[in-house]
Amino acid sequence: MADYAIGDVHACRCALEALLERLAFDPSQDRLWLTGDVIGRGPEPVATLRLLRSLGSAVESVLGNHDLHCLALAAGAGQPRADDGLDALWQAPDCDELIHWLRQRPLMCECPGLGYTLVHAGIPPQWNIDSALAHAAQAQALIQGPEFDTLMANLYGNQPDQWQDQLSGWQRQRFIINALTRMRFCYADGRLDFTHNGPPESAPDYLFAWYNAPGNQLNPQRSTLITGHWSRLGQRQGPGFITLDTGCLWGGQLTAVRLDCATPQFTVADCV
Repeated sequence: MADYAIGDVHACRCALEALLERLAFDPSQDRLWLTGDVIGRGPEPVATLRLLRSLGSAVESVLGNHDLHCLALAAGAGQPRADDGLDALWQAPDCDELIHWLRQRPLMCECPGLGYTLVHAGIPPQWNIDSALAHAAQAQALIQGPEFDTLMANLYGNQPDQWQDQLSGWQRQRFIINALTRMRFCYADGRLDFTHNGPPESAPDYLFAWYNAPGNQLNPQRSTLITGHWSRLGQRQGPGFITLDTGCLWGGQLTAVRLDCATPQFTVADCV
């Protein structure tokens, strides 16, 4: 029995299947944890969702920003983009079932007994893992509940860009979702930046990778955070975090890390 976390698939079903074959993944015994953006911009959204859905309880994926964009479009919110790559999904006979499966995914989840927690982008420095899980659960309940359409209609926008406990209503939910699914950099005061997506080495001095932001509350004794989202960051690890998006969508690789061992073990498959 093995547990694996896998970076952003982006509808690259062939790369996912190649990686699962390399891992000798057995859904009757093993478990997958995905960092989100399972679809969006890639070539095979329908086949990718069908594959993941077919694995049942052997797979869990957190929601990424592209997954949420797909859900918003399905709810009649947001604006389609030329590079969404979702036309085949809208035309699929099982579109509703696949969208329902995607909508049931969490924004953040723990891997029980393994000492790892998954989220797509990261957590802002004002939060620790426990408070981030609580905020994620609040927004997740809206995604899965009767206010879903209204939430999606209020999803888009970069403001507010700084956490305050008194935030309320849709502004509170927008910040939570933006932080968990879109964040890469923060200012020293914890404000989120959405303008830079290159590696930290190319960023202005006043911006900090979320995991290096002043006052960050990462705590490997509590749990190590596993993220995707940032293909130009690639696979990195440090105290309390592992990043796994290695640019499969852009001709890079799809990366897995085995979690149920003393030292994380990485496996890659090329984009095919």
